Parts: sequence; structure tokens; C-alpha cells
Amino acid sequence: MKICCFTGHRTVSPDAATALALTLDRRLEELTQEGYTEFRAGGARGFDTIAALRVLALRERHPDCRLHLILPCRDQTKFWRVGEQALFDEILQKADRVDYITDRYNPTCMYARNRALVDGSDLCIAYLTENKGGTLYTCTYALKHKVPLLNLAEEID
Repeated sequence: MKICCFTGHRTVSPDAATALALTLDRRLEELTQEGYTEFRAGGARGFDTIAALRVLALRERHPDCRLHLILPCRDQTKFWRVGEQALFDEILQKADRVDYITDRYNPTCMYARNRALVDGSDLCIAYLTENKGGTLYTCTYALKHKVPLLNLAEEID
């Protein structure tokens, strides 16, 4: 079993979201042919949500594929808008596995989640357009631990 994790920015423009969904669909099909069956997402808004939804669609065509959510804390969506919370809850219900780093938010739980996504993964797919924040941290962590990185931002520009 090969494992792929995702990391990306929380803010994704509508045009980029459409392009990312199409690119992810193509890449995920390729990865299934290479033996990837577990796909890890961190449950954040933006790219994480797009990736999780595309994996759920992939699972309809490839029932052996699994969505594994690794979430920073149980109260992650506490300040999200109602629509965002509803979509998150739908993804949560459809996920094959859900792990939480901690019950309540703390200053380190996001970075711990990012490391847990990468640890044990064979590939990290990113949407990195800015050299800052948690996405950069996760990409740097992946490369430091010799996990190949595929930045979809380079494919959709």
C-alpha cells in the first residue's frame, strides 16, 4: 500500500479551485495505477477540502482507495461559517479513518498534524503559492524527510 498526503493553502480562488480539482482527478487516477490506496488530508478549508472531495470521488471508481483524515483537534471548525462546517461534517462522515492529534486546539496541534500527515507517506501533493505558513512548513518537512513533493501550483499557473 502506498500513501499520499496533501497540504495546501486555506484560501484558493474559484478559478484555481476548478483547475486544482481537474488536475487532482488526473493525478489521483495516475497514482492508483502506481499502487496508491491511502490518501491523507488535514481537514482544513481550501486545498485540504478540495483534495478530500476528489479522493471521495476517486473512491467511487476505485473502492480500494481510502480517505484518512488526520485532524489537529476536535474543535477545529469552531469558528468556521455554517456552510463550511456542514461540508466538513459531510467529509468527516464519509472518511474511512479519522485521527485527532488532540481534543482541543493548542498552539502546536496544527504543526503536529502536518508532521503526522507526512510521516509514513510516499508522496506529498501540495498547493504552495506563497513561501510562508503551514503549507511551506509541511513541504519543507516532507523534503527534509525525503518524501517526494509534487506542487500542483506549478501545473495550473
